[in-house]
Amino acid sequence: MKNKPKTHTSGRYKLIHRGVECLNCGHPLDMSDKYCPNCSQANSTKKLTLKDFFEEFFSNIISYDSKLLKTLTALLLRPGKITKDYIGGKRVSYTNPFRFLLSLAIIYFLLISFSGDFAELNRFGQQSNELPVNFGSSMIEDYDFGDQEREKENLIKQLDSLKLEEMINEKTRTRDSIIMADPKKEIQKVSGESFISALFQKQKIFTTLIQKDTLYSFKEATEKYKLENSLNNRMAFNMTQSLTKAKREPGAYLNSLFSKLPFTTFFFLPLFSIFIWLIYIRKNYTYTDHLIFSFHNQSLLFILLIISYLIDTVFGIDSNAIFVLIFGIYLYKSMRNFYQQGRFKTIVKYIFLNTIFVILATIGAVLLITGSIFTY
Repeated sequence: MKNKPKTHTSGRYKLIHRGVECLNCGHPLDMSDKYCPNCSQANSTKKLTLKDFFEEFFSNIISYDSKLLKTLTALLLRPGKITKDYIGGKRVSYTNPFRFLLSLAIIYFLLISFSGDFAELNRFGQQSNELPVNFGSSMIEDYDFGDQEREKENLIKQLDSLKLEEMINEKTRTRDSIIMADPKKEIQKVSGESFISALFQKQKIFTTLIQKDTLYSFKEATEKYKLENSLNNRMAFNMTQSLTKAKREPGAYLNSLFSKLPFTTFFFLPLFSIFIWLIYIRKNYTYTDHLIFSFHNQSLLFILLIISYLIDTVFGIDSNAIFVLIFGIYLYKSMRNFYQQGRFKTIVKYIFLNTIFVILATIGAVLLITGSIFTY
């Protein structure tokens, strides 16, 4: 063998993984060829691993060029074909699936956050000393009773006679005065309860302290009231501080929440791919192959959502349902083309996987909201 390299590269580019024909363009190669002289793809026949997959992502993070157009065309017109090509070795023709999905997710959620008018919601925010609910006649004064105005007037009189708002205000003042008299004692009183119970009890105490004493950090609270620097105390304070800010500026909170959604996608998609691997376990595909399939289909969903958003913005219509239906048909075709199974089996697995996807997406959203409560 001529021109044999003196040093070997690591991983999937070792000499033992070299082939005699380019997997992308079919050009004949010599074992000494590190790259195909025709299309420049690396000469490697080794199956992709997760490590290889993400190494290629980071090494090509800013290299889109003509691959973008080819990727878009394949995704839109040939369901499942792009994944077959990619795991079959034709990778130099397309963008990295992980990078492509991340870019689309960021673009979509940026569009939503910038044009969602979330700032308008800030005017509905509550000040720290406001009651969460309006009691008394104000509860029903805007309610439409139709022709029964006398019934409405009688109900207003009854509620006003009960003086609910005064009673609740008095109870709140009493509770707050007890807490402010000795915050450390009140914190210690609930510390003996279970972790979750103590967390929510302390959250109520810290709400009073933040409202009445204008605390800005947990460190300030520990120094001022000699509180224990425990995990439960820190979590309770952070949750209270985040909830207080979210109540005051709900629009800003929603905007912050949407900015984190793209990254949530990448937490449950790898888990979702495990279910794909399980129901297609007899197929000769690795977990990474199923993950790439998930990335490609999720990318198509974001493309359709972006198109739908642009159409809705320009024409003032609601086309989301149409594009979600298009995606549903596309996903079925993609599963049929990629996994090469009959209609009945594909339909059964299609229903199962979509059910799992909705469950995981819901769990991901709940975890995101829960996490943002402690970090906003």
